[in-house]
Amino acid sequence: MVPSALSRVQRVASARVSTRWGDFECVAYRDLVDGHEHLAFVNDPVGADTSIPPVVRLHSECITGDVFGSERCDCGEQLANAMRIANAAERGVVIYMRGHEGRGIGAAEKIRAYALQDQGLDTVEANLELGFEADSRDFTAAAGILLDMKMPEVRLITNNPDKQKQIEAHGVTVVERVSAQIEPTSANLTYLRTKRDRLGHILDIEP
Repeated sequence: MVPSALSRVQRVASARVSTRWGDFECVAYRDLVDGHEHLAFVNDPVGADTSIPPVVRLHSECITGDVFGSERCDCGEQLANAMRIANAAERGVVIYMRGHEGRGIGAAEKIRAYALQDQGLDTVEANLELGFEADSRDFTAAAGILLDMKMPEVRLITNNPDKQKQIEAHGVTVVERVSAQIEPTSANLTYLRTKRDRLGHILDIEP
C-alpha cells in the first residue's frame, strides 16, 4: 500500500511562511487522484534530532471554524493549538487537508447539514439524511505526504482513531497519540458528544 500513497501526491512548491505561531516551511502538494491541493506547515530545522518522530496534525479544512470562528465546532481552536504545538516541538508538522469540508461533503452541503441540525438532527444524522456517509474523508494523501517528507513514524495529534488507522494502513506508524481535545463550550458540547458517541472519537467530556 505504501507505493500507492506515495504515488498519489506530487510536491509542487515550498516557501518560508511566517505565522502568528512561528516560522514554518510551507510545502504545497497536489493530490493526483482528486486534484485537491494540500499544505504542509513544517518545523523540521536543519540539525534537529531525526530519531525523534515529529508531532503531526492532519487537519481537515473547515472554512466556518478555521476562517470565520464558528462556535458550532472545535476546528479553529484545534488548528491554532496544533500550530502552537508544532512550532514548540523539535520537529512538528501541520498538514492542512483540502476537500475535507464537512467530513468530506463540501461547504455548501455542510451548510445544508447545519440547517438539518437546527431542526434536531446530530451531525451524523444530518450527513446521512443528505445521502452522504457519516464521515467520507480519505487520508491516503496525508500518508503520502508524510512518506514523501521521510516521516514514516509520527506522534499524531488527534482524537480520531480512524485517522490513525487510515495512515497506518498506508505505511505510516503512529508511535504516540497526542490529544487534540479543546475545552468544550455550551455551543459545541452536543457536537463533541456526537463525535464521541457516534464516531468513536476519544474525548473526555461530560456525558
